[in-house]
Amino acid sequence: MRLPERSGDQVRIGIAITVPEPYATQLQDARARYGDPWAEFIPPHITLMPPTVHEPDELPVIGRYLDGVAARHEPFVVRLRGTATFRPVSPVVFVQVVEGISGCELLERDVRTGPLAQELQFPYHPHVTIAHEVDDERLDAAFDGMAGFDASFVVDHFHGYEHGDDGVWRPARDFVLGGGARDDADEREASVSS
Repeated sequence: MRLPERSGDQVRIGIAITVPEPYATQLQDARARYGDPWAEFIPPHITLMPPTVHEPDELPVIGRYLDGVAARHEPFVVRLRGTATFRPVSPVVFVQVVEGISGCELLERDVRTGPLAQELQFPYHPHVTIAHEVDDERLDAAFDGMAGFDASFVVDHFHGYEHGDDGVWRPARDFVLGGGARDDADEREASVSS
């Protein structure tokens, strides 16, 4: 996995829809089962913004911006079903988003503007990775083994993730869709991370 380089106190962040339980554990276990070296470091998610590096004093501005993005979008349903691949362009097998694609696309487009504006290397395609950087045999096994996967959930928030020095991506902050507050959320700071 290619990550942008950090220097000094810079923070590496990403923005994603986190797949909830019980599906998260099922997908993470599958990723480990197929030998993906990142299985224990990356929670199952739908990327909204790939990893970027920012100065710590930029994070409050980014946090306020993402609060505004979240407030402009209503909750929507995502359904994950079946598998697909980015081969031969990229050695990735993923679970497909078959419902909620437009919700993901609109949210991603809105996230990737303002202080987070960036060009993408590839066109945006919402998905949940289950095998990456493994040999073709394991990619084939993931493709076949998860073909029957089917899960639906409501997306009512997305996360700001922070990349730790230990290589683990951790959700650092919720951004609630529709501008409401989640019952389990503590008072949120005006930052991308806590």
